[in-house]
Amino acid sequence: MDTPQVKICGLTRVEEAKACAALGAAAVGCVFFPASPRYVEDDQARAICLALPRHVRSVGVFVDESFSRIMGRVKHCRLQAIQLHGRESPQLASRLAAEGLLVIKALWIDGYPSLENAAGYPAAAFLVEGRRGKLPGGNAIEWNWRAAAGLDKNFPLIVAGGLTPENVMQAAEQSGAWALDVSSGVESSPGCKDLDRVREFLIQAARCRTKKKQWRIF
Repeated sequence: MDTPQVKICGLTRVEEAKACAALGAAAVGCVFFPASPRYVEDDQARAICLALPRHVRSVGVFVDESFSRIMGRVKHCRLQAIQLHGRESPQLASRLAAEGLLVIKALWIDGYPSLENAAGYPAAAFLVEGRRGKLPGGNAIEWNWRAAAGLDKNFPLIVAGGLTPENVMQAAEQSGAWALDVSSGVESSPGCKDLDRVREFLIQAARCRTKKKQWRIF
């Protein structure tokens, strides 16, 4: 039996990123969307990425950015993976994948692009959220995780949006997620991780079991 991997997203501090890695996170995310309360400047993101051990994937989260701006940050910050969290085209995903990057595309239960658009994207994995609230993210709102079930049969599935240490096992079981992405559910305030909650989230995620084979995403 396998357990889903965990990405801790929205890191803004080097020491917290290092602690998340030490606790067992498979990936750490830096948000490059200026409207987000977890937005990080390039130099701070670079410091976070360079502080991670080699086995922990650094992920840059972008919303409707151009190829050149994304690649500029990839090179400066040493990003290993890209999460496209807007209405980006399949062509952009393809260009980024051709650069040797792991590309994750966000899909929405209540928005576009939706689960039905997955086949059109050359992504290594798909992150599914409910798409409620003002910002293009989970906005700490729980949703019907069962709505994502089935996508995992054809594509690597990451589930995000409203996850907490208290509900992560339920979300994993209902969705069939290969990986879990959490941000606000393990915070004391936006961009500030509560390491006790990070630890508990990882403990609960490690208790998730599935009878089907799940390959590593990160």
